[in-house]
Amino acid sequence: MSTAVAPSTDFATGFREMLLDDYTRKEMPTTKAVIDAIPESRKEYRPDPKARSAGQLAWHLANSEVWFLKGIADLQFPDPTAFEKDTPKTIAEISQWYETNAKKELERLRKLSPEQLATPVDFFGAFKMPAFAYLLFQSRHSCHHRGQLASYLRPMGSKCPDIYGGSYDFPWKG
Repeated sequence: MSTAVAPSTDFATGFREMLLDDYTRKEMPTTKAVIDAIPESRKEYRPDPKARSAGQLAWHLANSEVWFLKGIADLQFPDPTAFEKDTPKTIAEISQWYETNAKKELERLRKLSPEQLATPVDFFGAFKMPAFAYLLFQSRHSCHHRGQLASYLRPMGSKCPDIYGGSYDFPWKG
């Protein structure tokens, strides 16, 4: 198991504020826009028989973001299947669940003390990092799956939102 050196509590607090500001202003609305772009009638689309369907991928993206945020706020990651039993049935329900629960966990994260943010948290024996460091891990995980899901949109007959700049469907306006 690898263990990261704990940085100062001031660094942990600044890092949290920087990442949560970015998450609130850009990442969360962008993830929601990608999920919202899935046509309900095409949520079973998958580009390959081995791939997750668009609906499955949307749910994985939504619930894993909330799962990460909850684990950081709790200083302990829950069972990875914690949200699987209550999977929303529609894309709109997934989107609403994501927005509601991500905001709730963000508020909990904002209340962590600097000492709590610097607390080492075990990730199922794979590694142990300060709690705040998982915000970057969560962001990378989400970007990966959001990119997968965005690549499904045009083949499903939808438009791809602008993610980090314009897209063909939503050109950048500078």
